This record gives sequence, C-alpha cells and structure tokens, in this order.
Amino acid sequence: MEFTVSQIAALLNGTVEGDGSQKVNRLDKIQEGKAGGVSFLSNMKYESHLYNTEATAVIVGEDFSPSKPLSTSLIKVKDPYSGFTQLLEAYAQLTKHSKTGVEEPSYMDQSTKMDDGGYRGVFSHIGKNCRIGKQVIIHAQAYIGDNVKIGDRCIIHSGAKIYNDTAIGNDCEIHPNVVIGADGFGFAPQEDKSYKNIPQLGNVILEDNVSVGSNSTIDCATMGSTIIKKGVKIDNLVQIAHNVIIGEHTVIAAQSGISGSTEIGKNCVIAGQVGIIGHLKIADNTTVGAKTGVSKSILQSGKIIFGYMGFEMKEFLKSYSIFKNLPSLQDRVKELEKKQ
Repeated sequence: MEFTVSQIAALLNGTVEGDGSQKVNRLDKIQEGKAGGVSFLSNMKYESHLYNTEATAVIVGEDFSPSKPLSTSLIKVKDPYSGFTQLLEAYAQLTKHSKTGVEEPSYMDQSTKMDDGGYRGVFSHIGKNCRIGKQVIIHAQAYIGDNVKIGDRCIIHSGAKIYNDTAIGNDCEIHPNVVIGADGFGFAPQEDKSYKNIPQLGNVILEDNVSVGSNSTIDCATMGSTIIKKGVKIDNLVQIAHNVIIGEHTVIAAQSGISGSTEIGKNCVIAGQVGIIGHLKIADNTTVGAKTGVSKSILQSGKIIFGYMGFEMKEFLKSYSIFKNLPSLQDRVKELEKKQ
C-alpha cells in the first residue's frame, strides 16, 4: 500500500510543508525513520531526531516551526499524536481485514451462517448454529463452539477459544489463546472436605468494540451472563470470573483478576496485578493502582484506590510515610523509656 504525503495530509485534515507528491508505504519511529516512512513529533524532547531522520514525512503540530533545515516533508495538524493515531487506525483496518476466503482444511458446520467478506484460516473450527457477521477474520486454529454469535468486522486470532453460546458484538478483537466461556470456578464444599463441581450454565456477552488481550480468560456465568460492555479494553493475562459485569470503556491491565459476581462501573482504570474479590461494586470513574487488593465495594465515583488492602491514595500515602519511619520512632520510644 502506497500513498502520497498529500493524501495522508488530506486524511488528517492537515497541510503539507514540503513535497506532497512523495510516496510513503509504512509507519516509522522518528529516530528510526527511513525513506518511504511517515512518523510524528508530539513530544519536543524528541525534536533533535527531526533534523536527522530519513523519514519521508513527519506529522507535527500546526504551530511548529523548525529551527534547522529539514530533509523531510512536514504534515501539520492540530494534534500530531491524535493524527498519527488516526493514521495507525486506518493502516490497521487496511491490513487486519485484508484476508478473505477459506483455507483448507478448516471446518464450519452446515447449520452455521457466515456473511460475505470474511476469512477462515487453516484448522479453524466453527460449530453448530453459529451466526458470523460481515468481514469477520477467523485465523488459523481458532475454535468457535456451538450457538455462538459474532458481529461484523471482528478479528479472532490464532488459538482463541470461544465456547458455546457466547455473544460477541461488532468490531471486537480477540487475541491469541484467549478463552471465552469456560466454566467459572464454582465448587460446593462437601461434609467430607471434598468439593463438588457446580454446573456453569450461563454464557458470556461481549458488546461492541471490546478488545481482549492474549491469554486472558473470561468465564461463563453460573446462570445468566458474564457481561463485558462496549469499549472495554482488556490486557494480556487477565482473569475475569463468572457473572462479572465490566462497565463501558473500562480498561484492565495485565495480570489482574476479578472474582465472581463483582460489578465494575464505566470509565474505570484497573492497573496491573490488581486483585478484586467477589460480589463487590466498583463505582464509575474509579482508578485502582497497580498491585492493589480490593476487598470492599467502592461506592463513590472518581476515587483513586491504592495499596494492598485498597484504600484511598491520599490515606495510603499518609500511612506509608508513617510506616517507613517506624524504626526511628521505635528508637525514640526506647530512649524515652530509658529516661523514665
């Protein structure tokens, strides 16, 4: 794929300073830019790279004025970071949805309907009574069970497993080795101290524009649905248990775990290695810092929670300032005791 600098500027509603007829065919870091590449400059601490880069074009702010001669063309836009992001999105759409057709051997049950413009990779499996939307990409060795619904323009990467009765909305991306709809961790303790499996009869629902990172797992509900609402972004290695509800546009970083029946509000940020126990409610716009353990509900919107037992950031920092001074405080107490 090849575009002129002027075509890219038009896409970004920008203007060209330099040769707009030059052609570009890839995206580069500014410090690694080569001929045919386009990059961006939004953080001025990288400005020195602009004067040395070999990139064909660089996206900059509309008010930017170079302090030295340039060998690259400039594309001036209102916000260079947003502009480059828009370019990345356009490039991703062109590349991710470029495959069509069916590779053999692969299997799709005759009762399943898959709309036009899609792709099925080698050794992929699609079960009975599924409904697959338009332009869906199902990569090699992906498994889709029975009665699964997948909306338009979704991408199911290699090795992903989507169990029976799962419902996935439009424009979702399921990365390699994700498991959606496996049994929740439900076991009933018995009198003899053993555990009996509790059948998990529910399903998982992913609404539109959800992304699930590699090796993450979303368990089916015991009854009803585990629900991931629209716009949620889940990093790699995240565990979401049965009957959890994640609100719109919440983001969850790697190695976090959310126990059963917890409800997380919209626009929340769950940082890495967070643990949240079951049956809690987390209010909208909550931020939970890395390695925090959340053991009680957070009912007030907009709180920042941090620390092993998960309390407000300000209170944690006050407590920590005391904690780190405990050895010297102990010495002072001992000295005072000697004087008594």
